[in-house]
Amino acid sequence: MTTCGITYYTQLKPITFCKYELIIGDKSMQLSFPQLLQLRHEINYYTTPLKLSEIIENDNFVLLFIADKQHLVYLEIPQLLDLKDEILLFFKDTELVSF
Repeated sequence: MTTCGITYYTQLKPITFCKYELIIGDKSMQLSFPQLLQLRHEINYYTTPLKLSEIIENDNFVLLFIADKQHLVYLEIPQLLDLKDEILLFFKDTELVSF
């Protein structure tokens, strides 16, 4: 995602069965499926219109613990929305996979 000339690099990809890699900028994190679901829940919470307006009025960033508090990530609003889009696309793409 590019905002005002700044590029945010967020990628979520499967590694093995129920293991995933999340890359935010230059930071790489491994997640289990339950950790990925927890992250999706937190991102959905922080990106509701009401919560986004609260974030913008106060600090304009979110500190997010990921993977059972193994990683702490600082996300500004554009990065937060980029992560939400990446997670939504990831789950949408995996629905197309047939077993």
